[in-house]
Amino acid sequence: MRYPASEKLEIIRLVEESALPVRRTLEKVGYRWYDLYQAGGPEALDDRHPKPDRVWNRIPDDVRERIIKLALEESALSPRELQARARRYRY
Repeated sequence: MRYPASEKLEIIRLVEESALPVRRTLEKVGYRWYDLYQAGGPEALDDRHPKPDRVWNRIPDDVRERIIKLALEESALSPRELQARARRYRY
């Protein structure tokens, strides 16, 4: 479950006011927000959507160029035939 930054901050305040040591309380709760809070303050609690290093289904530029070149040279071939030809040449 995702919490907005304001709720995360409130939970951290409750943890800090707990009778148990902070680390022990956080281990029981299982949240890493406290480390983020200590390192970057309340702004660090905002959700960040990770950006993938690369898209899993992206065709590399050099491969795309070779496929386009093949398609232009062999314009009479169907997409399926182009795909089969490209696989033979390891495009």
